[in-house]
Amino acid sequence: MPACTMNPRLLIASVALLLAACDIPGLGPDPRIAMREAEGKAIGGACRYAVRGIEECYELNPKALKTAVFDGWREMDQYMRENKIEGQPANPPTEKPAAEAGKTPASKPASAGAKSS
Repeated sequence: MPACTMNPRLLIASVALLLAACDIPGLGPDPRIAMREAEGKAIGGACRYAVRGIEECYELNPKALKTAVFDGWREMDQYMRENKIEGQPANPPTEKPAAEAGKTPASKPASAGAKSS
């Protein structure tokens, strides 16, 4: 028998041990998931700072992960309480309803500016 034969179990164990420390691309967590979670936490923190309730925050950001939004809101709430920071109320959206966008003011007809007498 040759002196350098290796036990197959020992070979498998040593290869497994060597590969255990390797970072194999494509086997880790998806970076897009981490990005969505970070974005959700930022949205939640911004909502809390803007003195918005968590439910309103969910309604304004339906595509954001609710768990991440809640975590961000809660962390910002704790931070603001510890540091005695007052929130800055957000300005309400200035969008006009679609029905009012096409109307002219009732006190001034559209043709009133064209006639001069």
